[in-house]
Amino acid sequence: MIQYDRHMCDSQTYRILVINPGSTSTKLSFFEQETEVSRENVVHPSEELKKYTSIVDQMSYRLEYIKRFIDNNGIGKSKLDAVVGRGGLLKPIPSGVYRVNSQMLEDLKNARFGEHASNLGGILAYELARELKCSAFIMDPVVVDEMEDVARLSGMPELERRSIFHALNQKSAAKEIARTIGKPYAECNLIVAHMGGGISVGAHRKGRVVDVNNALDGDGPFSPERSGGLPAGQLVRLCFEGTCMKEEILNKINGRGGVVAYRGTNNFSDVSRDVKAGDPHALLIYDAMAYQISQEICKHGATLKGEVDRIILTGGMAQDEDFVERIRARVFHLAPVDVVPGEREMYALARGALSVLRHEEEEQEYR
Repeated sequence: MIQYDRHMCDSQTYRILVINPGSTSTKLSFFEQETEVSRENVVHPSEELKKYTSIVDQMSYRLEYIKRFIDNNGIGKSKLDAVVGRGGLLKPIPSGVYRVNSQMLEDLKNARFGEHASNLGGILAYELARELKCSAFIMDPVVVDEMEDVARLSGMPELERRSIFHALNQKSAAKEIARTIGKPYAECNLIVAHMGGGISVGAHRKGRVVDVNNALDGDGPFSPERSGGLPAGQLVRLCFEGTCMKEEILNKINGRGGVVAYRGTNNFSDVSRDVKAGDPHALLIYDAMAYQISQEICKHGATLKGEVDRIILTGGMAQDEDFVERIRARVFHLAPVDVVPGEREMYALARGALSVLRHEEEEQEYR
């Protein structure tokens, strides 16, 4: 298991269970302080999930797997201090650690702001914490909104730009790099590109993400599963040609767009492999994605008025050194480029709960 640097503020050993529900999986980790003691990625077969009419109906089904993880790892024999779940689709909120309360549960269970597997994070955390008599938290859901008003205008009053992005991973990577350069995150200007199934590029000014592309609804660079920004006029004409239904268009934007539309796979490793094998079409897609990410990064040079401490590349695609170098070659003139490869969600969730338990930061209230 991974050992992270410790920053002890008291002598108590805190034990934290982390729950990260995905569309077809539930990731689980048990932490003592910053040390991940055990983990499991439970894969849920599609034929099992088809039994449930909505995501919230899966709560009891997934809860049984979590209880099995607790029993198999002897976690129940030692008191848990907190259960922290991945934040779901809630109302726009500032960054932070939020205790799960009745208003949050109501919004998640009713899918008031949209239905997504991550909605189960807070619900499952609350149910377990109630049984185990400990605290239940979520942290930095995708709806974290710190955008400046000037960034919200799209050019069409009916369509305000929205902040939906990989807040958890972006904030975690940003804080890590801030520590390495010896400055508080709240004093840094950073551009962070999370590169996974979706791609989000955020401008972090003095601890706040003041502008970021909507990585869910087709904004910014195209990604393994999403179309990114599209020519508006052409998209409108495609919608009204009558050859595509509404749901098909939405799937082309999110789920069947980007790399999967060009290459028939949403696995970035497949594209990278084909590039190394000399496939010219794979190389074109590979280069185009790096090109668009680089453009989105450089755009935020203007957002931050040229005052950029670091550019940070994170997410699964940041593990591909050749891809990283293609981006670095286009953006290094703006600021030094740091790489924090891979997903950091489980550690970020545990570290957030720990910071509240240690009174390093105050928990937030969802109203």
